[in-house]
Amino acid sequence: MFDVGFFELLLISVVALLVIGPERLPKVARTAGLWIGRGRKMLGSVKADIEKELKAEELKKILEEQTGSNAVHEILDDSRAALNDIKKETESVVKKAGDTVKAADEADPETVTWKSGSDEK
Repeated sequence: MFDVGFFELLLISVVALLVIGPERLPKVARTAGLWIGRGRKMLGSVKADIEKELKAEELKKILEEQTGSNAVHEILDDSRAALNDIKKETESVVKKAGDTVKAADEADPETVTWKSGSDEK
Protein backbone atom coordinates (compact mmCIF):
# COMPACT_ATOMS: atom_id res chain seq x y z
CA MET A 1 0.00 0.00 0.00
CA PHE A 2 2.70 2.50 0.99
CA ASP A 3 5.53 0.63 -0.77
CA VAL A 4 7.95 0.96 2.13
CA GLY A 5 11.16 -1.02 1.73
CA PHE A 6 13.77 -2.26 4.21
CA PHE A 7 15.95 0.85 4.09
CA GLU A 8 12.96 3.16 4.65
CA LEU A 9 11.97 1.13 7.74
CA LEU A 10 15.55 1.26 9.01
CA LEU A 11 15.65 5.04 8.56
CA ILE A 12 12.29 5.48 10.36
CA SER A 13 13.56 3.29 13.24
CA VAL A 14 16.76 5.32 13.65
CA VAL A 15 14.86 8.63 13.58
CA ALA A 16 12.32 7.30 16.11
CA LEU A 17 15.17 6.13 18.39
CA LEU A 18 16.82 9.55 18.25
CA VAL A 19 13.57 11.56 18.72
CA ILE A 20 11.80 9.43 21.34
CA GLY A 21 14.80 7.97 23.11
CA PRO A 22 15.66 4.41 24.09
CA GLU A 23 13.61 4.42 27.31
CA ARG A 24 10.22 5.35 25.81
CA LEU A 25 10.68 3.67 22.40
CA PRO A 26 9.30 0.21 23.42
CA LYS A 27 6.14 1.74 24.92
CA VAL A 28 5.59 3.98 21.86
CA ALA A 29 6.23 1.04 19.50
CA ARG A 30 3.70 -1.09 21.42
CA THR A 31 1.08 1.69 21.27
CA ALA A 32 1.77 2.28 17.57
CA GLY A 33 1.41 -1.45 16.92
CA LEU A 34 -1.97 -1.50 18.69
CA TRP A 35 -3.22 1.46 16.65
CA ILE A 36 -1.98 -0.06 13.41
CA GLY A 37 -3.70 -3.35 14.29
CA ARG A 38 -6.98 -1.55 15.05
CA GLY A 39 -6.69 0.37 11.79
CA ARG A 40 -6.12 -2.81 9.80
CA LYS A 41 -9.06 -4.51 11.52
CA MET A 42 -11.32 -1.54 10.80
CA LEU A 43 -10.12 -1.40 7.19
CA GLY A 44 -10.80 -5.13 6.77
CA SER A 45 -14.28 -4.70 8.23
CA VAL A 46 -15.09 -1.83 5.90
CA LYS A 47 -13.75 -3.80 2.95
CA ALA A 48 -15.90 -6.82 3.86
CA ASP A 49 -19.00 -4.62 4.22
CA ILE A 50 -18.40 -3.06 0.81
CA GLU A 51 -17.97 -6.49 -0.78
CA LYS A 52 -21.22 -7.68 0.84
CA GLU A 53 -23.09 -4.67 -0.52
CA LEU A 54 -21.65 -5.17 -3.99
CA LYS A 55 -22.71 -8.83 -3.98
CA ALA A 56 -26.17 -7.84 -2.75
CA GLU A 57 -26.48 -5.28 -5.55
CA GLU A 58 -25.42 -7.90 -8.12
CA LEU A 59 -28.00 -10.34 -6.79
CA LYS A 60 -30.69 -7.65 -6.88
CA LYS A 61 -29.85 -6.87 -10.51
CA ILE A 62 -29.96 -10.54 -11.47
CA LEU A 63 -33.27 -11.00 -9.68
CA GLU A 64 -34.75 -7.94 -11.38
CA GLU A 65 -33.60 -9.22 -14.78
CA GLN A 66 -35.18 -12.61 -14.20
CA THR A 67 -38.48 -11.38 -12.77
CA GLY A 68 -38.68 -8.34 -14.97
CA SER A 69 -38.65 -10.09 -18.32
CA ASN A 70 -41.41 -8.26 -20.12
CA ALA A 71 -41.84 -10.89 -22.82
CA VAL A 72 -42.96 -13.55 -20.35
CA HIS A 73 -45.34 -11.16 -18.60
CA GLU A 74 -46.80 -10.03 -21.93
CA ILE A 75 -47.41 -13.63 -23.01
CA LEU A 76 -49.09 -14.42 -19.70
CA ASP A 77 -51.28 -11.32 -19.91
CA ASP A 78 -52.27 -12.13 -23.50
CA SER A 79 -53.09 -15.72 -22.52
CA ARG A 80 -55.23 -14.56 -19.61
CA ALA A 81 -57.11 -12.12 -21.84
CA ALA A 82 -57.72 -14.83 -24.46
CA LEU A 83 -58.98 -17.24 -21.79
CA ASN A 84 -61.33 -14.58 -20.41
CA ASP A 85 -62.71 -13.97 -23.93
CA ILE A 86 -63.26 -17.70 -24.45
CA LYS A 87 -64.97 -17.95 -21.07
CA LYS A 88 -67.33 -15.07 -21.90
CA GLU A 89 -68.19 -16.54 -25.32
CA THR A 90 -68.82 -19.97 -23.81
CA GLU A 91 -71.07 -18.51 -21.13
CA SER A 92 -72.97 -16.58 -23.81
CA VAL A 93 -73.50 -19.71 -25.95
CA VAL A 94 -74.63 -21.74 -22.93
CA LYS A 95 -77.07 -19.00 -21.92
CA LYS A 96 -78.51 -18.80 -25.46
CA ALA A 97 -78.92 -22.59 -25.58
CA GLY A 98 -80.63 -22.56 -22.19
CA ASP A 99 -82.95 -19.76 -23.31
CA THR A 100 -83.82 -21.69 -26.49
CA VAL A 101 -84.64 -24.86 -24.55
CA LYS A 102 -86.69 -22.90 -22.03
CA ALA A 103 -88.60 -21.14 -24.83
CA ALA A 104 -89.33 -24.49 -26.52
CA ASP A 105 -90.58 -25.97 -23.25
CA GLU A 106 -92.82 -23.01 -22.59
CA ALA A 107 -94.23 -22.99 -26.13
CA ASP A 108 -95.64 -26.51 -26.07
CA PRO A 109 -94.33 -28.85 -23.38
CA GLU A 110 -96.29 -31.87 -24.71
CA THR A 111 -94.81 -31.79 -28.19
CA VAL A 112 -91.32 -32.12 -26.93
CA THR A 113 -90.43 -35.80 -26.85
CA TRP A 114 -87.15 -37.29 -26.10
CA LYS A 115 -85.95 -40.21 -28.13
CA SER A 116 -83.46 -42.58 -26.71
CA GLY A 117 -81.32 -44.93 -28.68
CA SER A 118 -83.14 -48.02 -27.33
CA ASP A 119 -86.64 -46.83 -28.38
CA GLU A 120 -85.91 -46.87 -32.07
CA LYS A 121 -87.23 -49.72 -34.22
